[in-house]
Amino acid sequence: MLNTKRNLLSVALASAITLTAASAHAQTAEEQAKAKAEATNLDTVTVTGIRRGIESAISVKRDSTSIVEAISAEDIGKLPDVSIAESIARLPGLAAQRVAGRAQVISVRGLSPDFATTLLNGREVVSTGDNRSVEFDQYPSELISGVTVYKTPDSGLVGQGLSGTLDLQTVRPLSYNERVIALSGRYQKNSLGEAAGEDPYGSRANFSYVDKFADNTIGLAIGYSHSEMSKQENQVGLYEPWQALGGDDWRPGVPGGTYYSDGIKALRRTGHAKRDGVMATLQFRPNNSWTSTLDTFYTKAKEYDTANQIEIHLGGYNGGYDPLNLTDVVVGSNGSFESGVAHNVYPLVRGMYNHREDSIKAIGWNNEFNFGDVRVVADVSWSKAERDELNLENNLQLLPAPMLDSVKLNFAGGSFPKFTPGLDYSDYSKLYLTNTIYGSGYGKTPHVDDELKGFKLAATFPVPEGFTWFSDFDVGVNYADRSKNKTQAEGNINLGAQGDTSIAADLQYKPVNLGFAGAGYIPAWNVPAAVGRYMVFNPTTTESYLIPKQWTVDEKITTTFLRANISTQIGSIPVRGNVGIQAQHVDQSSHSNYWDGSQAVGSQVIPINEGKKYLDFLPSLNLAFELPAENTVRFALARQVARPRVDEMRASMEFGVDTNNGTPGASGGNPNLDPWVANAVDLSWEKYFGNKAYVAAAFFYKDLKTYVFTEKRDGYDFTDQVDAWLLANGVSLPPGIVVDKTGTYTAPFNGKGGSLRGLELTASLPLDLFSDALRGFGVVASAGFNDSNITIPPDPATVSSVGSDPIMLPGLSKRVYNFTAYYENNGFEVRLNQRKRSDFIGEIGNFNGARTLRYVKGEDVLDAQLGYSFGDGTMFKGLSLFLQASNLTNSKYETYAGTKDRPLETVEWGRTYQVGVNYKF
Repeated sequence: MLNTKRNLLSVALASAITLTAASAHAQTAEEQAKAKAEATNLDTVTVTGIRRGIESAISVKRDSTSIVEAISAEDIGKLPDVSIAESIARLPGLAAQRVAGRAQVISVRGLSPDFATTLLNGREVVSTGDNRSVEFDQYPSELISGVTVYKTPDSGLVGQGLSGTLDLQTVRPLSYNERVIALSGRYQKNSLGEAAGEDPYGSRANFSYVDKFADNTIGLAIGYSHSEMSKQENQVGLYEPWQALGGDDWRPGVPGGTYYSDGIKALRRTGHAKRDGVMATLQFRPNNSWTSTLDTFYTKAKEYDTANQIEIHLGGYNGGYDPLNLTDVVVGSNGSFESGVAHNVYPLVRGMYNHREDSIKAIGWNNEFNFGDVRVVADVSWSKAERDELNLENNLQLLPAPMLDSVKLNFAGGSFPKFTPGLDYSDYSKLYLTNTIYGSGYGKTPHVDDELKGFKLAATFPVPEGFTWFSDFDVGVNYADRSKNKTQAEGNINLGAQGDTSIAADLQYKPVNLGFAGAGYIPAWNVPAAVGRYMVFNPTTTESYLIPKQWTVDEKITTTFLRANISTQIGSIPVRGNVGIQAQHVDQSSHSNYWDGSQAVGSQVIPINEGKKYLDFLPSLNLAFELPAENTVRFALARQVARPRVDEMRASMEFGVDTNNGTPGASGGNPNLDPWVANAVDLSWEKYFGNKAYVAAAFFYKDLKTYVFTEKRDGYDFTDQVDAWLLANGVSLPPGIVVDKTGTYTAPFNGKGGSLRGLELTASLPLDLFSDALRGFGVVASAGFNDSNITIPPDPATVSSVGSDPIMLPGLSKRVYNFTAYYENNGFEVRLNQRKRSDFIGEIGNFNGARTLRYVKGEDVLDAQLGYSFGDGTMFKGLSLFLQASNLTNSKYETYAGTKDRPLETVEWGRTYQVGVNYKF
């Protein structure tokens, strides 16, 4: 059952919907006619600022035949949007997960980002991650003119997702009535302040130009965005798993059965991120029969950060010196360790450095031809993404060994778990690069490239006479060819010829303060410079454990579709919509290698090439019933799919044979995965007040026929691998041992699904609808309630953080709220926005580069904006000033292991303040 727990926002929304419904029912025929006339007149009223953005978005929602949510250009950038995902996350039924303080990935209707797809101008785009989901902070909000989120698909929507499809749109210059030249700049500061040589300041500068030439037959739009942002973070992290100790002697001094974590760290992360983005659109329309549009988009980023941290192993691993012992132990009512003193630990001071460069290039050429009543569209596109990273670590300890310490621990209460060492770790001259309990260092150089080529041909034809329900129909074909490659060189960072050494003063920054964790000051230094001066790093891809980390996945998808567009009346009720079917032919394959150490030298790397082909049929129906008094009821049915994660489709494998019983086994990816599939039904009611306001209630139900689980299965066919193994090892098998051709494989597999359902309430209301005294005031509010009976067995790699019992769907928050209050009058603008979501299972990347799941505490993020725009009658016409603040309540990002008294990460990114100016010619 849905958990519709009452709160102020949901009660207010329900009340607003009830009141407006009653109002609509009570309207007389005369009042309805008057309302219709007022709605018509709204089209001629000039609105600006916040209201213009809201009304444009309402117009898109109202006119669509699908159930959609929208943002217009006037809305994007009005709040302190570090990422365009911040704007998208305010839409009903959508929620964001923050990464490095920025909203980066989006969940639609309670499903993880894996289930949604993102388009740029209607075309699927590449991603710089290991998967296909887009990192939205790579798309500067200033270069996007609008976003449409399709919650229900139609057969003509190519690249659609299962939970939703997000289409980012850039400017169409021929749609503008006049030349536009706009400049803007922002200066920002993070509240955490300066640390480790990195100041807390950042800036953003943007330029846009839109114009038409040659008697309005040529249109040109150019946009440029430059941003530089400080990266600041405080974090405390505990080791996973929180395990129940098997006896009193497991961790001496801690009672058996207590849930206990074997380590803790505190860090101050600092860094810098720079991104440049360029957008250009050229349109040519010599006549009404031909429109040609060329789109280009380019974004490139460089960012780096260093985590200066102190880390303590609490599980008795200290290099083989005196054994661990804990005193003054306090265990909570839930059986979790809360506080105590750990003796004989050997803390490390570590520098963890990450440098990343990524770029996305996209180009598309669209041509639309009109031949009488027939319209033909031909579209060709190409996009490519690349990502290069450098991960380095330095490990330091006090010498001479052993310098064992006693550390006070307190994990309960307060804003962070805390620990206080007994020794001083602030003096860099006493800390040495040495072969610590975690080695001297380790490094990685991941590389990802993703290329997508596409072609689409579609036509719209009038319906033959007699088909009175339909206005026209569309047919088309789309071909997409995608290839994603990953390589990851790794290796130890070993000490150079000088041996153990402290890091010189010229590489040191000011010490960082870990007082928020109770740990005091520790040194901060230039990690890559220390590696270059004192250490040797020769990453390789040829070590046996690295062979499976190099892979390629290819997809060739041919989509054909037929869509009949509905325009009719049932009695006196106008009906719009569409019905159709889409066929997807998929040819997927992957190439990788596995290591067989039993083979002769030179033959130990063995290639794997796997894949499959299949055909899916996706019918869909969308109906919009236009009821009196500007009420619209929508109904939709669809069969939906979402392609499997790219990294789960890799052919990589770690293979071996148990010579004791002849059983082969392996773990890796699965190039033979089928997609997630669901049958969906949607029902919504929307009440409009022209384009000024609306209230809505929507219900959705998805029956997931399949789901992708990572699990261990028996009976997997290893014929090729076993045959190769037997050639090298058959003669040396113990007597009587016969090697099976099938065995156990731990990998992603298709399994049984379940149901997902939800209720969404929305209201966008200027308050002058109720009283002229409230002119300029308004609210936009939404509440989403999601529920699912799907539980999934956790990936064996994530059992340590989420437990071994089945877990709820990743990304699913059972409650999601958004509330915006604004005031706009005579050039003044004030806006407050609150985004709130309940607990969910989130996805993060760990140091191994693998996907890891975490229980994430619900978030409550408050943003604000204050601005003033000079009017037409002033000498500063076109100038606007604004002050913005994000995360005003300094909401943290907190993860935990099963229950909230077993914390994992507690992360603080601080508040961000921005002051800026816009000028529009």
